[in-house]
Order: sequence, then structure tokens, then C-alpha cells
Amino acid sequence: MTADKDPTELITWKGGTLEAPLPPVLVSCGTMDAPNVLTVAWTGIVNTDPPMTYISVRPERFSFSILRDTGEFVINLPTEELARAVDFCGVRSGRNTDKIAACGLSLLPGETVRTPLVAESPVHLECTITQELPLGSHHMFLARINAVRVDKRYIDESGRLCMEKCRLISYIHGAYHATGRPLGKFGFSVQKKKKRPRS
Repeated sequence: MTADKDPTELITWKGGTLEAPLPPVLVSCGTMDAPNVLTVAWTGIVNTDPPMTYISVRPERFSFSILRDTGEFVINLPTEELARAVDFCGVRSGRNTDKIAACGLSLLPGETVRTPLVAESPVHLECTITQELPLGSHHMFLARINAVRVDKRYIDESGRLCMEKCRLISYIHGAYHATGRPLGKFGFSVQKKKKRPRS
């Protein structure tokens, strides 16, 4: 099938990082005694079995050496209420600012890692770094997800995580956005319509 759009209507730019939306996550690193939190938007899931994720961090970031030294981190998914903290932890350095105190964040101990969790987040991924890949401006830390810790307030009677109630945020081309309305569940495009019962 040929598109109706005229190719001359497209503008070509040089290659860049224009992919959206992205998850602007709060990444905690270090230990309960010496913690730090940074904001990362270059993250995602890379494998199902074993469950694997990644974060990409600039070597000049204060957290870079902490990640290398400990080999662990926690991805904390942020809510709309955490948007200001997400922004602050992305523009301030833990080298000269106690970002946790400045944002009024509280910490909980990890279960499978020494790294603490950001208590205000509803979902936490406890991760162990398996590989570091220097890619240029950033180094990618590939990691295994050891455990997913979830606030029980967001789990329904059947044990399902109601992620829609978490009010998570996304990052789109320099701006933070609230999660939008659902458009369909996975597989809805091929799902057979239910027959209406005869009256």
C-alpha cells in the first residue's frame, strides 16, 4: 500500500535523539549511608528472560563512579507528584547538593541490593549491573532486574498491579507530561468481539 502523503512534505534533519515519549526515572545509587539520586531518561527494557534493563549515564555525572563502584542501582518510577523532584535531580549534582534532602525524599532499604529505594515512588526495580558499554557521550549500564518492589496500595484484590492509578509521568522533547487516557490493551487490535447475549 502506497502512502497518500507526498515525500516532499517531510523535512530531513541529521540523526538525533528525537524518540518520545520517554520514562524520566529517578535512579537511586550508593548505599543507605551514602545515597544519591539522579534522573535518567535514557532507559528501557532490553530483555524478558532474564529480565534486563539499562540506564545510560554521562561519565562526568557524580553518580557515574558510584554506579561503577557498587555495581547496583534502583529504578524508581515517578508519579505526577514527583515531577519537580525528577526535574531537580536532573539539573543538580549530588557532588555539591543533597538532592534527597532538597526534594524532601525518603529512603527505604533495598531487598536484593544495598542501594536504597525512593519511598515516594510506587514501583521500584532493583538492579545489578552486568555490563558497561561506552557509547560516546554516555556509557550504558546493562543490568539484571533482581526484584520489582510495588506499593501494595496499587495492587487490586486479584493481585494485579493497577499501573494506571500510579499517575506516572513521561518526558517528551524537553517537557514532562501526565499519563494520558488508555487507548486499548495489548492485543486489542486482533481481539475477537464478544457476542452479545440474546435477549
